Amino acid sequence: MSAFVAVAVLLTLIAVALIALPLLRRHEGLPPAVTLAVAASLLLASAAALLYPTSSKWNWAQAAASADDPAAMVGRLARRMERNPGDMNGWLTLGRSYSAMEQFPLAARAYQRANPLAGNSNAEALMGLAEALVLGGQSTLDGRAGHLFEQALELDPNSGRALFFAAIAALERNERPLARERFVKLLEADPPPEVRRVIEDQVRALEGPEPQAAQVADSRAAAPNAAVSVPLRITLSQAVAGKVATGAPLFILARAPGQRGAPLAARRLEARFPQDVELRSSDAMIAGTGFVEGQELEIEARIANGGGANAVAGDPFGSVRVKAGAAQRATIEIGQLKP
Repeated sequence: MSAFVAVAVLLTLIAVALIALPLLRRHEGLPPAVTLAVAASLLLASAAALLYPTSSKWNWAQAAASADDPAAMVGRLARRMERNPGDMNGWLTLGRSYSAMEQFPLAARAYQRANPLAGNSNAEALMGLAEALVLGGQSTLDGRAGHLFEQALELDPNSGRALFFAAIAALERNERPLARERFVKLLEADPPPEVRRVIEDQVRALEGPEPQAAQVADSRAAAPNAAVSVPLRITLSQAVAGKVATGAPLFILARAPGQRGAPLAARRLEARFPQDVELRSSDAMIAGTGFVEGQELEIEARIANGGGANAVAGDPFGSVRVKAGAAQRATIEIGQLKP
């Protein structure tokens, strides 16, 4: 669009010159018609500026808004990084941006570009890469992602983010004393009350002998009614019904408001509407990290047109804020499209 505007301006200047130059030529016995030339030039330029936006079909307001939407800004940053591949902070920003947009494979690539620029010793790049690999389904905490969190923790021993995931990774490897040590250190950082309760539960479970802890886990799994639940009704707006791909699944995701990274709980369902759903804390993506009663949650219902857990542009979605354990069923209307 900017190229079009530049051409339009150039053509306007040419038209102005064609009118003004004859008026400015001296005729025998007459002074140059400067006033008339200026007036004619201004009239032509003003008419073009006023008439084009009103008579054209181009949506100027939408164009200005779309230039500043998140996807456009991230696109501009990605193009800038192609021209400046040595900008480590730029790659980190691009990785965070892609993660926020749930474009995890692209986030992983950005973090992979950032880390070598810091001599493979940047904690944020390592943690970002590990999270992107887990959330993108490319690794697990007992695999490469877990090792990356271990490296990040060595570089930044007081990072709450690295401590949490490294503790879960230790649990996955059945290194219970190490996991407990990391959870205790997390408590010393004075986390929010709802997070503290989850971590304290983990510490208590790890205090007893391993068989006893396994029995506790089995008893919890056998008693799903003890889990905190969020009753939901999912509906689909007619405005986006035509945008749903045939056979696309429905994902229900629970996060703390403003949270990035892995959701607290998630379910994959058949996309049929209306549909009543019970999202439970036992639906946690990582064992022991679900929500607790009274915790404020942001629940998103998204139809995955691409079929995978990662959101893509055009996915229909809707969201609502609720408190975990509330008796009243909250309604989520899917009526928006992912940018």
